[in-house]
Amino acid sequence: MNGLPWHAEHWARLQARRQRDALPHALLLCGAAGLGKRAFAQRFVQGLLCTEPTDGDACGHCRSCLLLAAGSHPDVVTLGFGVRKDGVQRSEIVVDQIRELSARLAMNSQFGGWQVASIDPADGMNPAAANALLKTLEEPAAQTMLILLADAPWRLPQTIRSRCQRIEFHLPAGADAMAWLQAEGVRDAAGALAAAGGNPGLARAWAGEGALERRQEVRKDLAALAAGRGQPTEVVKRWLDSEPAQRLWFAAQASADEIKARSTAGHGPLASAMDVEALGHWYDAANRTREGLRGPLRADLLLLELLAQWR
Repeated sequence: MNGLPWHAEHWARLQARRQRDALPHALLLCGAAGLGKRAFAQRFVQGLLCTEPTDGDACGHCRSCLLLAAGSHPDVVTLGFGVRKDGVQRSEIVVDQIRELSARLAMNSQFGGWQVASIDPADGMNPAAANALLKTLEEPAAQTMLILLADAPWRLPQTIRSRCQRIEFHLPAGADAMAWLQAEGVRDAAGALAAAGGNPGLARAWAGEGALERRQEVRKDLAALAAGRGQPTEVVKRWLDSEPAQRLWFAAQASADEIKARSTAGHGPLASAMDVEALGHWYDAANRTREGLRGPLRADLLLLELLAQWR
């Protein structure tokens, strides 16, 4: 099993630790969504539990590999957003889930080898859940591996982060990302990569789901608002109907491009009346609004407040 090209260094270091019998009891895999950290975790767990691995990769045919493929390996636990008693999916990982996980990991491995628990998204734990996890991190059982996955590791308490071996996935070099996208057959790889801010995984996903068209729509909306055409309420409704968080990403990106254009050509493609300082503040506000969509505040009011500031 081959990993993504930008995983090679992390993989080599982790396998070197395994060969020295020096694996940590907890890993924190973090970085932007789209860089493949979940695929990396899956590959690592498969190889860790495989009875006949090659260079850390699973054989695919031993009993452990077959059970993992069927999703029924008794020594693997995956913890995510649970379901409430009323059948609604939770928006956070709660303390009872962590307590159940800790009780499970305190038991012996059924196969006599590693026990592996993945928490995804680890940055979705509420404070009580994170505190409950500390005891397990501080007093790990033998041959127990905790794997925390987080797109936003800064949301995790420092007490959690400091007790994990951190593997952080960064954006690959532009040439490497382009080569990979082209090998994957992505059309307009350059445009997709620009839209995704250099993130090749997001670029591949977005290229196939109409994101590039949404990016152009956002820029047209902002240009129209700057020219006094259209109404912010109409734009808000349209953005809320289709991928509002992604549209806010593109809006922040558009304001950054407007600032760059001002520094070279003296004017930007959106013809905003705001000066560079105001554009910078609006860029920050767009990103805060995108984060705000995760919270309890009304999304329409958040977007309306943001777009009312654009001119």
